[in-house]
Amino acid sequence: MILSIQSNDQIYEIDSEKSLDISIPLYFNSAQPNAYGVETAQSKPCEAENLIGDTRRGGSCNFEQYTLIPHCNGTHTECVGHITHERISVHDCLKDVFIPATLISVAPEKAGETQDTYLSNLSENDLLITRKSIEHIPQNSNSAALIIRTLPNDEGKLTKTYTTEIPPFFSTEAMQFIVESNVKHLLVDMPSIDRIFDEGKLSNHRIFWNVEQGAFAVSESSLVYHTITELIYVPDKIADGNYLLNLQIAAFASDASPSRPILFQISK
Repeated sequence: MILSIQSNDQIYEIDSEKSLDISIPLYFNSAQPNAYGVETAQSKPCEAENLIGDTRRGGSCNFEQYTLIPHCNGTHTECVGHITHERISVHDCLKDVFIPATLISVAPEKAGETQDTYLSNLSENDLLITRKSIEHIPQNSNSAALIIRTLPNDEGKLTKTYTTEIPPFFSTEAMQFIVESNVKHLLVDMPSIDRIFDEGKLSNHRIFWNVEQGAFAVSESSLVYHTITELIYVPDKIADGNYLLNLQIAAFASDASPSRPILFQISK
C-alpha cells in the first residue's frame, strides 16, 4: 500500500509493505544484548490453581511472565524521566507517529586523537563520536530524527555484552551540535549516548533534554517531548540517507519502553 504523509510542508510517499526494522529482537532466556552486567531478560510459564501456562506441560495455551530491564536488555526508547525524580513517562512524551529521519554511518575516534571533550573522566582510548564526524548533517532540516550507525558494524551487536569494554559514546561538542540541529529523536546502536561508566553524571542525556547538569528536575526550557532510542541495529544493507521513521513503543507508563523503530524508504 502506497501512503502519502504530510509533515509540515513536505509530502512523503512510502510503501507500507516495505518496512525496514532496525530493532534488536529480544529472545528471552537466550542470547541477547546486555549492558552493565544486569540480569538477562527471562520468561517463565505462569502457574495458578488449576492453570498451567505452557501447552508442553498440559496447559490449554501459553501465557508467560516476562522479566526485563528495558534500559539494558535490548532496543528501548527513553524519555527525560530517565534522569528526573519526577516519574515522567515515555508514553506521555512520545507524540510523533511518522518522523522524517536521517541515517548516517560514523567511525568513532580515539579520545586521544581528537580535540573534543566529555564532561566526565575520559580515557585516551575511549571512542568518541565527535562533532566533526556528524556536522555534515544539515542543520534546521526537515529531519526530526537522527539515526547513528557506528563503524565497524557487525552482527555481534545483536548479542553483545557491555561490561568492562567501553563502547563508543558522544563527545560534549557532538551532543551540543545535535541539539543545535533540532534533532528531536536520537537513535543509536550503543547502550548509552554517555560513557557507560561516567560517575553517574549522564551529561549527554542532560544536554539532549536541556536539563541542568547535576539536576534531577525539568525546567520550562527542558525538551520533554524528545526521546533517545538505544541498542538499535542497522544492517549494512540499509543505506545512509533520508527515511520516514515509525517509532513504536509498548504502552508502558515508565521512563523507558522496549521499542521497535521501523524505517520506510521515501519514494517521493
